[in-house]
Amino acid sequence: MNELVRRCLEGDVRAVARFITHLENGDRAAFAALYRLKDHAGNAQVVGITGPPGAGKSTLADKLIAEFRKMRKKVGVLAVDPSSPFSGGAILGDRLRMQGHATDPGVFIRSLASRGSLGGISSATHAAIRVLDAAGYDIVLVETVGVGQSEVDIVRVADTVVLVSVPGLGDDIQVIKAGIMEIGDIFVVNKADRDGADKVVREIRVMLETQAQLRAGNAPAGGPDTLVAREPDMLHHAGLVPRTAGTEAALPPVLKTIAETGEGVPQVAQAILTHFEEWKNSGALAQKRLDSISWQLRQFVQHEISIILEQPGPAGTTQELAKKVLARKTDIYSAGLALLHEVFKEGAAHESTQA
Repeated sequence: MNELVRRCLEGDVRAVARFITHLENGDRAAFAALYRLKDHAGNAQVVGITGPPGAGKSTLADKLIAEFRKMRKKVGVLAVDPSSPFSGGAILGDRLRMQGHATDPGVFIRSLASRGSLGGISSATHAAIRVLDAAGYDIVLVETVGVGQSEVDIVRVADTVVLVSVPGLGDDIQVIKAGIMEIGDIFVVNKADRDGADKVVREIRVMLETQAQLRAGNAPAGGPDTLVAREPDMLHHAGLVPRTAGTEAALPPVLKTIAETGEGVPQVAQAILTHFEEWKNSGALAQKRLDSISWQLRQFVQHEISIILEQPGPAGTTQELAKKVLARKTDIYSAGLALLHEVFKEGAAHESTQA
């Protein structure tokens, strides 16, 4: 792995691809090798592109690559696709829409399989981002699966989240549901040549203004959302640029594009760069990255626990405890604590054998 790491730090595209493959396959040696990248990370701007299926995320990403390349920025792209139920690999291959950049040495495009992740990104995504960052890519675009309102994990790994919507989703209220609305830093209404584009823009702006009022404590009393008003300094999220002394938080931009022709894409690219600079200058970027690392640590621990639970000892304990709960000899809470004790015991035994 040492040679692979060295070549990655030199920007070797093949080494980067191979490293990410090891990570995606759960190779523990590859994850251990991430330690050697730590002094070369933290420079790239990570941009999440999310939204419902058919919104044109891949086409928008393709055009954004071209814009950033005009600025002489190296661009890495991680397109998270649904997994094959047979091989576990990515099956949609969104990168096919970006093949115009395949021969550009300043662009790296890779599909990652979601492998059952319900948050719109794969479990190896944040590790792959670190590799691209250390390899010298200025912008890392992460395109999520496109599963709808549940794909909010992207806010945990991206510095800037671009939420893409389109006219004609059927139910107008879908575009302004809180779960997905609260993760956007930049809102893009794509396919703006369709009827209803201006209506979608208005709806998004109304929702953002309402959320801003809630955070300022100016919303009317009553209603399920008034709880938010009790925390006026919350940064999460709605893309609000954090307040600085003597200023009000700014609403995120809502932009119209026709990604197929490239119309409006330069404005989106500039908004992405502006958002990054504003958050960095305000100090909020550092806090956001700290929160992201905390979340990744929790995810790692949960993943390790899930591996331990598959070992013969804990797996057998799980079955025995389940039988006791079914027979009403214990309750599920007490059984869960007993299982947790078994996990810690198994983990300690594993560590002692590794030492």
